[in-house]
Amino acid sequence: MSKKMKQKELSELTNQELLDKAKKMKSTSFINALFIGVLIGIVIYSIVKNSFGFLTLIPLFLAYKLINNSKNNKLIEEELKARNLK
Repeated sequence: MSKKMKQKELSELTNQELLDKAKKMKSTSFINALFIGVLIGIVIYSIVKNSFGFLTLIPLFLAYKLINNSKNNKLIEEELKARNLK
């Protein structure tokens, strides 16, 4: 989904809906950070034990997707600042 499309959807939300999204975002960000740490740990363990292989790429891909998802959360923060809700 493009940044403009996501920004348009966020601008259509009410203030309460936007605050609820921000609250949910904060609770999931800790879980995502923990999961990314575990995935990086799996990659390091895999490289040390078996060298670099195809199965090492799967946790890297999942970590990339989680990191990319966190970039979408910045759009929510920008909208909160634009509305002076944060």
